[in-house]
Amino acid sequence: MVALLGISGSLRRESFNTKLLREASRAFGECHFAMADLNLPLFNEDLEAEGVPDKVALLMAQIEAADGLVISTPEYNKAPSGALKNAFDWISRKRPMPTAGKPTVILSAAAGIAGGQRSQAILHLMLQAFDLRYSVNPEFFMGQAFSKFGEDGRITDEKTFEFLQGKMAGLREMIG
Repeated sequence: MVALLGISGSLRRESFNTKLLREASRAFGECHFAMADLNLPLFNEDLEAEGVPDKVALLMAQIEAADGLVISTPEYNKAPSGALKNAFDWISRKRPMPTAGKPTVILSAAAGIAGGQRSQAILHLMLQAFDLRYSVNPEFFMGQAFSKFGEDGRITDEKTFEFLQGKMAGLREMIG
């Protein structure tokens, strides 16, 4: 069974991006889906010299074990979150790079109408060094995310979910 790892740039319990990742898993279809925990210590070479923290080592192992990654970024002050940047700062220290060649989908959800477009654009630049395999088209931005989920955490708009299914079908094709 295909193993997907969801990486949410938001640490908030009721995060739109975490909900979007769960819905992306549902849109993908049958798979083993796990969520990464980005509540990590701040990257610091002094801390790294003492040994990679257990939560960071777990994240790296999850990435290595996954067949594909689904990353969803909020937009904090027109950029990805510090939690997401910090996680990739830690990931960059592992050799060989656990992300190399990994099929990946990037999504974003935000309260604003643009749905995290700026954040996602910056994230693409940030991730260039990680040798991920992804297609930027079609892009998936969920604007006004506060109105897109029901109380059960599912996307309420059928067209939005169908578009997400198409995006996830592309990931399935990349995985093979």
